[in-house]
Amino acid sequence: MNDFVIRPLDASTWPDFAALAERHNGVFGGCWCTYFHLHPDPPERQTLGNREFKKQLVEAGLTHAALVFDGDEAVAWAQFGPVAELPNIHHRKQWEAETEQQPEYRITCLFVDRRYRRGGVAAVAVRGALALIARQGGGLVEAYPHDLVDKKKAGKTVSSSFLYNATRTMYEREGFTYLRPKGLGNCVMSKRVAAARQ
Repeated sequence: MNDFVIRPLDASTWPDFAALAERHNGVFGGCWCTYFHLHPDPPERQTLGNREFKKQLVEAGLTHAALVFDGDEAVAWAQFGPVAELPNIHHRKQWEAETEQQPEYRITCLFVDRRYRRGGVAAVAVRGALALIARQGGGLVEAYPHDLVDKKKAGKTVSSSFLYNATRTMYEREGFTYLRPKGLGNCVMSKRVAAARQ
């Protein structure tokens, strides 16, 4: 495993984030990791486009991610933030109806450079997000990974490029607890993160 370094997404690391997104055509059809911010979809996002909208969120400190660096190059990220910052999750109405305790943070999206996939880098990104959350005071963290158990039983495989929040088994290895299903192929998992010592 390479000696990866975690850096937060901010104005200083925006060019590195942008370079990674641009190497992959803006990621997930040009989303630029904006989808989870959009409830409601602000008119300025439609006017500016996803890239510029994301950049403005970064510069204003309104979006958070752990960037994984291999040397000077960002090769992955894990987007995280409070529910109010990332309100637009898949199956949101179901989540709202079934949630008894709202988390302080959620991890909504992971992305790994195609050259680094299937090598554990997504887990590095999640650990980076948890470390940054700990620095911000910690709390209950939720994630919504893909639950592939039934698909594997049926003999189906899923391309890693479609796993926008990795898999249940990966989050279990990182100490998350399975709570319940969400939609047809995802689930809700959580982990309590202690505040980092100052």
